[in-house]
Amino acid sequence: MTGACRSCGFRDLEVILSLGTTPLANRLLTVVQLGEAEPTYALTLAFCRQCSLVQILETVPPETLFREYAYFTSFSDTMLRHGAALVERLIGERALGPKSLVVELASNDGYLLQYFVRAGIPVLGIEPAENVARVAEEKRGVRTLSEFFGAALARKLLDGGEAADVIIANNVLAHVADLNGFVEGIEVLLKPDGVAVIEVPYVKETIERVEFDTIYHEHLCYFSLSALHPLFRRHGLAISDVERVPVHGGSLRVVVRHDDGAGRTSATVDTLLGEEKVRGVDTLEFYQEFATTVARLRERLRDLLHGLRKEGKRLAAYGAAAKGSTLLNYCGIGAETLEFVVDRSTYKQGRYMPGVRLPIHPPARLVEAMPDYVLLLSWNFAEEVMAQQEEYLRKGGRFIVPAPIPRIV
Repeated sequence: MTGACRSCGFRDLEVILSLGTTPLANRLLTVVQLGEAEPTYALTLAFCRQCSLVQILETVPPETLFREYAYFTSFSDTMLRHGAALVERLIGERALGPKSLVVELASNDGYLLQYFVRAGIPVLGIEPAENVARVAEEKRGVRTLSEFFGAALARKLLDGGEAADVIIANNVLAHVADLNGFVEGIEVLLKPDGVAVIEVPYVKETIERVEFDTIYHEHLCYFSLSALHPLFRRHGLAISDVERVPVHGGSLRVVVRHDDGAGRTSATVDTLLGEEKVRGVDTLEFYQEFATTVARLRERLRDLLHGLRKEGKRLAAYGAAAKGSTLLNYCGIGAETLEFVVDRSTYKQGRYMPGVRLPIHPPARLVEAMPDYVLLLSWNFAEEVMAQQEEYLRKGGRFIVPAPIPRIV
């Protein structure tokens, strides 16, 4: 038992999984860096008995992780469609117009806010990664502030006359070191009748689907609705609605408002809280077998890949994503097994995977080299990848999906 909870401050967290010591998952290497030692950090998952938040114990400085970032959301067609659909829905439900303000926290390369801009609705993106923020402004016309969000920045914006009708925070809450400061900032910046729409990967899916590769140093927290509820309530906010969405292996989308005592809570909130209680998601017991299950998956995947190599089959991988780095390093899968990795992101091409140092090529390399099997590291975009790689499949290539049970598809 160790550490203090990032949400409630409770001491003595319960360790539920150790992934050893790994490099930073998004620290893709240049040719020059191949000759240098990589910084590595312990990666340990723990549970808080007080508020049921699942979290890692280590905190790498945000400046190290996020000032230059390797992930550009616009390279995913799935995420573009996801963003566009949310924008259309919010414009209708909230009657947004030229006098509204939509703020997105961790707005990345403007993949989502661009649709508000096209509709003539004022926006502000807050994106700490300077290289990514430049793309949002220069290519998509999205007004972007390259800063880390928190209570101090929220007050500064409010003092400058910026208050949000809608705040969007997709797949960012898990990345935040100062969790309470971030949520306090939402409360400060949000207009009295405004809403915040927040998406987080759902820890129940992480455990049940054995999605251990979503654990890396950028993902500090892994949320259930049971853990989100007290976090927002602590800062005068209330979850008024919740829905489950399929992105990132299964996520929760919550709608948050100022807690005015009116009790405007959808029945879906109570229903999901009840389901989590029945399943035991708010108890340590739900997580205790996770380490054993993950270790079993690692051995099955290694056996599958090594068996194919013994048969003389050639193997590569698709997706230079952070989850791919966790999987490869934890499982000890490198150049002895895989020839290369491919990825659509031009930013990642020409670099090397952390730790295992596999070269990253454009997806066209699959058809050029025709490895017999491709390990699908970006399994959360499986349908999109399969559609894009129709020619590779037609020529006889096969994909290997690693979780929840390694299998050839």
